[in-house]
Amino acid sequence: MGQKINPLGFRLGTTQSHDSIWFAQPTNYSENLKEDKIIRDCIKNYIQKTIRISAGLEGIGRIKIKKRSDWIQVIIYTGIPNLLIEGIEGKPPRIEELQMNVQKKVNCGNRKLKIAITGIPNAYRDPNILAEFIAEQLKNRISFRKAMKKAIELAEEAGTKGIQVQIAGRIDGKEIARVEWIREGRVPLQTIQAKIDYCAYTVRTIYGVLGIKVWIFLNNE
Repeated sequence: MGQKINPLGFRLGTTQSHDSIWFAQPTNYSENLKEDKIIRDCIKNYIQKTIRISAGLEGIGRIKIKKRSDWIQVIIYTGIPNLLIEGIEGKPPRIEELQMNVQKKVNCGNRKLKIAITGIPNAYRDPNILAEFIAEQLKNRISFRKAMKKAIELAEEAGTKGIQVQIAGRIDGKEIARVEWIREGRVPLQTIQAKIDYCAYTVRTIYGVLGIKVWIFLNNE
């Protein structure tokens, strides 16, 4: 029987770090975990509904959350930092609107909420953005093979050493679910020192839910 492990958790402390950094007593741990989930879902829904649909650009790569007793800091890594900062004429900057939406969803109490935006230089080196790209292609009924090959091309142009893409489910509306995958370059999953970035993403199509997984081997910088 094959044993599977999350590539990110496998490399914590070597090439990967935690996306949530805070300390909590055992009795409050679940509340903090739920709070992180609410913050991330609120940010993703806001960007998908108000920005990505109108702009058609890269989405969110990663969201990091740092907490202390007096503040909550949220760092959004995205391929569209300017659209969040500039805003629209006659309206406040979108980052302020986003901050208000998050504060409504989360009970901050006496803590101050700070949201910072960090741009990703090569957006297609991020597996989350590549997975979103593939999901949009599948929603538009583009062949899964074309979507996977195009994503691999974008990743190679961004300077990755290797990439593996996997799609599972009722692909192309077939009655029996199956798994299809493509690999280009080197993806050394069993080497802890190898800088592997990973994403698991789900997309709803008219035929059902498909699971997308992306592994990217980056330079050991």
